[in-house]
Amino acid sequence: MSSQSLTRIHKEVLSANESYVASFGDKKDLALPPVRGFAILTCMDARLDPAGYAGLSEGDAHVIRNAGGRASDDAIRSLVISHKLLGTTEWFVIHHTNCGMELFSDEIIGDLLEDNLETAAFDGTTWRNPKHGDGCAHGQFIKWHTFSDSERSVVQDVRRIREHPLVAGHIPIYGYIYDVKTGRINEVKAATEAGRATV
Repeated sequence: MSSQSLTRIHKEVLSANESYVASFGDKKDLALPPVRGFAILTCMDARLDPAGYAGLSEGDAHVIRNAGGRASDDAIRSLVISHKLLGTTEWFVIHHTNCGMELFSDEIIGDLLEDNLETAAFDGTTWRNPKHGDGCAHGQFIKWHTFSDSERSVVQDVRRIREHPLVAGHIPIYGYIYDVKTGRINEVKAATEAGRATV
């Protein structure tokens, strides 16, 4: 145990893990490759539950998450490993409505970080730093993958994955947007069309 005192959240996570361990049961026998043979690339937004909206149990599928569910180099790295070494044969790119990545630009977050590293405040229109100083300019040189049109971003991401030289042409890639008000995933037909298997 660390000598650092535990926060409330830290204690809650450890307590939840104890309960999980107590009922772990046969999960120790799950195979390494996902048994249903597919992967999902989606957003890290806490309102999204891929297990719930896609009917997953442990061991079923790979779920790759990042801010916005974008087809970044690292997301594609994971997808390629998912197929090449672990056998997935179908992929879903699922963005969602009311995504935080639509609320700022690369320039905005770069400027906020250059000013200060603590959490910024948003009034529904403008981001601002409650504190100033002790920032870092490194944020100005990162591609944050923000977007202003969720359907267009799904199409872009599916197309980027489809065109990547390390992605096998026989893998179909489907594009969807999860509705945070209803829980439904709605197809972006132009994205799914762009993700059609090529062989």
